[in-house]
Parts: sequence; C-alpha cells; structure tokens
Amino acid sequence: MTQKPNTELTLEEWTERFTAHMVKMAGFTHFEDGGSVEEYAREVAAASWQDPLYRDDGPEACAESDMHYWGEE
Repeated sequence: MTQKPNTELTLEEWTERFTAHMVKMAGFTHFEDGGSVEEYAREVAAASWQDPLYRDDGPEACAESDMHYWGEE
C-alpha cells in the first residue's frame, strides 16, 4: 500500500501524523508548565498544514521543525 502524498493529506490525517510524531520524539508527555505535548501538537498542526510550502515537507518534518524551538527563550 502506497502512502498518500503529503500535499493530499486531509487536516485530520496531517494532525494525527504530526501529533504522533511529536509525542514520540518528545520523550515526555507534559511540559514543565504542565501543558500536554499531545494537546499542544493538535493545536499547532493546522498552521503547518495550511501552508503549501510546509505541507510539501510533511507532518513529521514540520513537527520536528517546531520542536527545534522548544526551550529557547
């Protein structure tokens, strides 16, 4: 079975893959402030899905890009 191209993913499909990857890569379930990684991922996933340039990269790459900024002040 071939995977659907990133540009053809629905928002729901994108969000599920983005969220699963972010939670897996984080290695923890909650931020220091008590916020849930899963809830955060579900909230921010749509922003990358809406941008055609980011959509080409795929949900996993976008999740990793977002995580790159964690901890910066």
